[in-house]
Amino acid sequence: MKIQMELLSDTIFGNGRSIPGEEDISVLTDENGFPYYKGGTFKGIFREELSQYLALTKGNQHQLDRLLGFSGDDSTEGPDKLFFSDFRISDAVKKAVLCEIGEGKPEVVRNAFTSMRTFTKIGEDGTAATGSLRTARCVNKGIVLYSEIFCCPADEALIGDVLGLIKSIGSMRNRGFGQVRISKVLSK
Repeated sequence: MKIQMELLSDTIFGNGRSIPGEEDISVLTDENGFPYYKGGTFKGIFREELSQYLALTKGNQHQLDRLLGFSGDDSTEGPDKLFFSDFRISDAVKKAVLCEIGEGKPEVVRNAFTSMRTFTKIGEDGTAATGSLRTARCVNKGIVLYSEIFCCPADEALIGDVLGLIKSIGSMRNRGFGQVRISKVLSK
């Protein structure tokens, strides 16, 4: 099942690294500078939503382990187990960008798809707290990423229902970042 994720707000796909003096939070990018989101990370978001969905619909909680395995289990073995590929920009867009910008310029590509945001903590007196200035690189709103979910056809309806419930991903979701719309890509 092919799915797309449209970024409705700037989104942070943190890569766990920082660049001292430049970025406190960096984003995941491939070798050409295109941002992407790991399928394994998305699996964790999907797990949370599936668990809540099954609890609310009084579904069989055993389905959680059947479809996703146990928490921390990234193996793809088992006939019913879901596998999520990484979310990536379409090959057509990548090709067009690389034709325009040229290959071997990952910083230029990264800067075309991302922007820098700054944050500070506001103290009780209403002013910026000393030493609290932080910068984060965000994937720009409006970008569309694609992934594939490998699953049994019998599970597609349940998976589609749960995908429709996912409204935010990435870092700083509770601060308005990472708002998304996920939908199934219709076959032609």
